[in-house]
Amino acid sequence: MTPSLLVVDNDPEMLAVLRRHFEGEGYAVTPAAGGRAALAALASGSFDVVLTDLVMDDVDGLTLVRETQTRDPAQRVVLMTAFATLETAIEAIRAGAYDYLTKPFKLGEASVAVRRALDDRRLREENRRLRAQVERRFSLDSILGRSKAMQTVFEQVRAIAASESTVLILGESGTGKELVARAIHQHGVRHGGPFVPVNCAAIPEHLLESELFGHEKGAFTGADRKRRGLFVEADGGTLFLDEVGDLSPALQGKLLRALQDRSIRPVGASQDIRLDLRVISATHRDLPALVQQGTFREDLYYRLAVLPMRVPTLRERTDDILMLADHFLRRAAETLGRALDGFDAEASAWLLAHRWPGNVRELENVVERAATLAHGPRLTLKDLHVEFAAPAAGGAGRPTLADLEIDYIRRVVAEAGGDKRAAARLLGVSVRTLQRKLR
Repeated sequence: MTPSLLVVDNDPEMLAVLRRHFEGEGYAVTPAAGGRAALAALASGSFDVVLTDLVMDDVDGLTLVRETQTRDPAQRVVLMTAFATLETAIEAIRAGAYDYLTKPFKLGEASVAVRRALDDRRLREENRRLRAQVERRFSLDSILGRSKAMQTVFEQVRAIAASESTVLILGESGTGKELVARAIHQHGVRHGGPFVPVNCAAIPEHLLESELFGHEKGAFTGADRKRRGLFVEADGGTLFLDEVGDLSPALQGKLLRALQDRSIRPVGASQDIRLDLRVISATHRDLPALVQQGTFREDLYYRLAVLPMRVPTLRERTDDILMLADHFLRRAAETLGRALDGFDAEASAWLLAHRWPGNVRELENVVERAATLAHGPRLTLKDLHVEFAAPAAGGAGRPTLADLEIDYIRRVVAEAGGDKRAAARLLGVSVRTLQRKLR
């Protein structure tokens, strides 16, 4: 395929020379006499490479570079300038230029610069194509993973989706248990029905029964109207009970009855409501240990865990880390409208070496924050370490006790995957106290 080149210069003689030269080298050349003409050409078509003068009467080269990057971050631009300084070069590269030539230059030098820009664009397009192929091959809905551990998860999801039995998904916070539950729903016979998620740890205990089973008008103080409940909303589809290990003993008994009878009784009602739905539950807690301790009903555990499966931690799937980080970076770049080209070698090494106590959720948060605050198109170790900066030091260069407490609380919240209720349990404080300290 003939490469396309937009050549921009308000000097007619220079424009003619460059056009003849690059057409002789096999390029499809579009000449533009100045920046305004170049913008019109870019608006009507796309080019593999743009070769433009820096100083022009109407629209200068840097403005043109910024405009091309806004339209297409993959656009490669080579600047020509007779006023090259280190500051000019830095400003051009920061604006998004791929390279620059100092006038006067030999036509052979221009050929080399344009060819390198073209090769870079083709290489990046090929990388994007290959990444898309990899994600199609190593994904299940919105779950990505090329590691052996995740391929096992994909196989389990496909097998489990074909049944109607209850599923218990085990795994640490931030591993993606809800994504797995959604994948089971989407690949199952109930994919046309609703998928209704509820975090059992996020709803106060005195409200959770009404939230799950619904209530009649006047069933309790504040019940000024009838409520259907999440079980009824999930009828014909899937109800996902996240953090089911946090249910109180009373609610455990009512959930067991609902699973056994396939019916529920709203608070204040006198009749049961029969339902047709699938229940998938998940927890980061060790349910067998809770059963041994007597805090979780054994009969409910076996009712929930007809088909148990475990989602591996990010530490167990290191082959997926860079793939996931690249995916999160491209998504962040699209949201931010920025041209971000991946991670440098040092940043990639750190991503692989970090223990990721918050798992995939932590990785996503780190990449999104780094993308927002990054100084250049390629993320560095410094960009990734923004959230891990040391606390402000007190006297004699040592952190104060308050600094240490803040740092420790932040680390525990990160380890809990952002789940403040779980973090409060680990810290031995109430959720209200934790929220106050975080503020």
